[in-house]
Amino acid sequence: MKKNIHPNHHSAEFQCACGNKFMCATTKPGDVVKVEICAACHPFFTGKQKIVDTAGRVEKFNKRYEKK
Repeated sequence: MKKNIHPNHHSAEFQCACGNKFMCATTKPGDVVKVEICAACHPFFTGKQKIVDTAGRVEKFNKRYEKK
């Protein structure tokens, strides 16, 4: 393996918007990484439908393609 071409990685705490915290390895600098969705609140893992729409994209799509 070549030396000095791979990024440095370290352990960091990940904090989700739902309040869940977990440790994981990352190449991103810093000790705390904030994320919006994790396995504790993701609809695939929870079985609950939840639309994450921060910019009104769903409404814009529905408005554009609604039947007239």
